[in-house]
Amino acid sequence: MKKVQSTQNNDPKLATKKFMLKNEEQPKLFKDIFPYSEIPKIVFGSEQIPMSIPEDIWITDTTFRDGQQSMDTYTEKQIVKIFDYLHRLDNNSGIIRQTEFFLYTEKDRNAVKKCLARGYKFPEITSWIRANKEDFKLVKDMGLKETGMLMSCSDYHIFKKLNKTRQEAMDLYVSLVEEAIENGITPRCHLEDITRADFFGFVIPLVQRFMEISKKSGIKIKIRACDTLGLGLPYSGTELPRSVQHIINGLIVYGGVPSEYLEWHGHNDFYNVVPNATTAWLHGCAAINTSLFGIGERTGNCPLEAMIIEYGQLRGNVKNMNLKLISEIGKYFEGEFKYSIPPKTPFVGSEFNVTRAGIHADGILKDEEIYNIFDTEKILGRPIVVAVNEHSGHAGIAAWVNTYFRLKGTDKISKKDKRINIIKDWVDEQYETGRTTVMKSEELELITKKIIPELHVKVQGTEAC
Repeated sequence: MKKVQSTQNNDPKLATKKFMLKNEEQPKLFKDIFPYSEIPKIVFGSEQIPMSIPEDIWITDTTFRDGQQSMDTYTEKQIVKIFDYLHRLDNNSGIIRQTEFFLYTEKDRNAVKKCLARGYKFPEITSWIRANKEDFKLVKDMGLKETGMLMSCSDYHIFKKLNKTRQEAMDLYVSLVEEAIENGITPRCHLEDITRADFFGFVIPLVQRFMEISKKSGIKIKIRACDTLGLGLPYSGTELPRSVQHIINGLIVYGGVPSEYLEWHGHNDFYNVVPNATTAWLHGCAAINTSLFGIGERTGNCPLEAMIIEYGQLRGNVKNMNLKLISEIGKYFEGEFKYSIPPKTPFVGSEFNVTRAGIHADGILKDEEIYNIFDTEKILGRPIVVAVNEHSGHAGIAAWVNTYFRLKGTDKISKKDKRINIIKDWVDEQYETGRTTVMKSEELELITKKIIPELHVKVQGTEAC
């Protein structure tokens, strides 16, 4: 494959180099990488970008903006309910730092007013507007301090969607930023489709101009790098325009963007949304944009709950966040919106920590740490569960009894217990007579309490899982 330019900075003088806009007459579409009639290509080079994680990293939310675009429209009541959930989940830790809203309908504006009236510090309410000055009035009228502004940066968008030249697009975007600053609003520039953009021919000249305006005005200008089609790649050695490492490193080194001004927004079209987001953190990006359960356009956004766990792995803790709310929020979405969360979705799906394998069940029976990712009961309020089928055996049934009834220590029942054998005989009989489905917890509970009646006493005041 053709080798393209990287952002590896071997010469300190290059950090202050002025990059001029390349006002191409024809769009640069990287057809050698994105042939369209074929799967996109991955280009590797020899440069390695060192990790440089910021001292302070955080999460932002787009459930009410990008997320809502893929759902039935939320009501005011639903918006406020979800906003309350985000606040309670963050629990004043400041990890979920901001959330963004549409302002175009009266319903949206009324919902924002009600959310503002809550007086929460976290998440801070921001907005999102199109690339036109008329939308600023909405932001000003709401009294918001920051707004995102759509700024398409690939030639696919500039030439084909906006029908503009690069120069015209740049002039428009600069005028929008200046308008925001004149109105005392922090602009957050959403560089749409950055993973198909001419990085040094358009993105860096534009960003350098923004940073000049920021320095002159003393007002922060944020940059959101948007991987609109999920084309970003997390792998070391990959090249522009798809390399997350080169994009983040280049925005900092050549664009002059401070880490705390920088945000990553990704999509999951190629299953890379979480590793891309973590890669952005690791290479200098302070903020990662997410949505609850990854809801969003096409394959969705980066799941907020996933990045909470990534944050915890990177930092060693999640401060005082209330992670047990994740399951409650999931149930709310499933009940209120009839939204279907795939059962095996990590951290939130109904079966994310359910095991059916007999050998795994035997391990869980001995020590649940053998097959559980972490103490899911303590951290997420979700005890490990063993499902029972025709292959479960004595170990699987004993493990189900112990996990379902939350038996600990000396209360745990051994797989060699004669009563387990009785339950197993009953289970075997179900499948011998033609059953093909997994045993339901409700029916297992009935037979187990009949065979081991003292369990009824043990679970008084305790909700079985």
